Amino acid sequence: MTDDHTNAANNSPKQAEPSVSKASISPTTAGATSKPMTPESQVKKVDIVIAGVTYPIYCPIHEQEELLSAVSYINNYALDLRREAPSLSQESLLVLCCLNLYEKIHANQRSEEDRLQQDKQSGALLNKIMKDAQSIL
Repeated sequence: MTDDHTNAANNSPKQAEPSVSKASISPTTAGATSKPMTPESQVKKVDIVIAGVTYPIYCPIHEQEELLSAVSYINNYALDLRREAPSLSQESLLVLCCLNLYEKIHANQRSEEDRLQQDKQSGALLNKIMKDAQSIL
């Protein structure tokens, strides 16, 4: 990480390192007793790069592949946005990236809800046709 990247990451409003897991991560001290680590609870620090800035992320080992896949997708998306608007600050770029990705997710959810509604209507229509056919026969 270069000084510019360190400064960009350290000047953000929140200084805490993000976590991508629902599991809580608590460091242990030499005198503290801790539970034995299971494969699902082992956490690894992973340095990810999005739009040229490195961010340290603590990730359960079993989720690392999914994290790296997400980072690749988000990084490519952010770089595409940067090419369209090169003067955006890193923070503005990431906010715009998040808003655009949310819009995509929301559109997919609406599409899925529409498909489910259409399936329901199709099933009801098929049942009505079958009842009508039985009553004719």
